[in-house]
Amino acid sequence: MTDADAQGRERPDQPAIASEQAARIPDIISLVKDSYPDLRPAERRVADVVLDDVQFAVDASNAALAQRAQVSEPTVTRFCRAIGCEGVRDFKLKLAQSLVVGALYLSKPQTANAESGLPFWSAVFEEAHRALQEVERQIDPAQLQRAAELIAKARQVTVFGLGGSSSALAMETQNRLFRYGITVSAHSDPYLMRMTASTLKPGDVVLAISATGRTREVIEAVELARHYRASAICVTAPDTELARACDVSLTVAIPEYPDTLKPTASRYAFLAIVDLLAAASGYRLDGSARETLRRIKYNIQLHRAGKEMEPLGD
Repeated sequence: MTDADAQGRERPDQPAIASEQAARIPDIISLVKDSYPDLRPAERRVADVVLDDVQFAVDASNAALAQRAQVSEPTVTRFCRAIGCEGVRDFKLKLAQSLVVGALYLSKPQTANAESGLPFWSAVFEEAHRALQEVERQIDPAQLQRAAELIAKARQVTVFGLGGSSSALAMETQNRLFRYGITVSAHSDPYLMRMTASTLKPGDVVLAISATGRTREVIEAVELARHYRASAICVTAPDTELARACDVSLTVAIPEYPDTLKPTASRYAFLAIVDLLAAASGYRLDGSARETLRRIKYNIQLHRAGKEMEPLGD
């Protein structure tokens, strides 16, 4: 039976909206996994082959796919229709699109560390160590001091970070800077970023954080702030559009360990840069920063029972 023949026969137990869902959601791998319990046994064998080696399924002919699954070619076609595709060709097109994020996310788990017995042990600790070493090696102390001087003299500092760890790092930057008496606010909503950038003036500073340096909303907000003559600092990857858009760029390139379940290594690096920048700004302010910290510690200590002192920097 040909693909055309298979397409002409209606599968009674298949919801009519399946093909519409496939058209709206190009991630066909998720549809295969979600549809698996409803597939017939022979169709499940095709699904197993596809999920076990997605690249093979994309490249293989209908006959090769059927042979590896130990089913007939018409069964492969029925499988494709069962998950909402028009036929084998449509299925392979959507399957190829699902690989756009890379095959790493479909790979088998890493082997366990010999000492700890945990597969992620080395990935996390080695990545953190390497990230800190790369920051120490790559960050230009002169650029760091220049950025700290802008922050120490600023009327106000606005921090932009959108999505993922950049939002958390933006909040952490606010947490680090306010305790020195710096007027600082963090924003992660793209509309608020744009609105806030529109209010800035000469003497204000924008600090933008982006792991890729390609986040369009952040770049546009920075460009808008600079249009109104605010200064711009960024923490990002080297040779990126964001880096080129700022007055001072604190950049670091961090290679990623091929384990998709571990935290992104650049997060450790960027956090270290935030700490360096905060410390440098505190040293620039010196006496006023120390007095603000003293006030904070004094009032926190009065509020809490006991004589145990909190960490000095928090």
